[in-house]
Amino acid sequence: MDWSGCQLIETKPGVQRGRPVVRGTRVTVEDSIIGNWEAGLDAPEIAELFPAVTIQQIEEILFYAAKHQVH
Repeated sequence: MDWSGCQLIETKPGVQRGRPVVRGTRVTVEDSIIGNWEAGLDAPEIAELFPAVTIQQIEEILFYAAKHQVH
């Protein structure tokens, strides 16, 4: 997925091997946020696992992913 349009996401070569992360953290978007959501966790549960990310950020990332999902 192309995360370049989501301001909450950044990609840096030296952080998590260049995978997209929540800006200012090392929390990977696709594994940590999307993966846990797909496993059945909701935003508050994901936020408990990754305290560096807020519930609001998680909800915005999930909304962006749903809106830009490749069909």
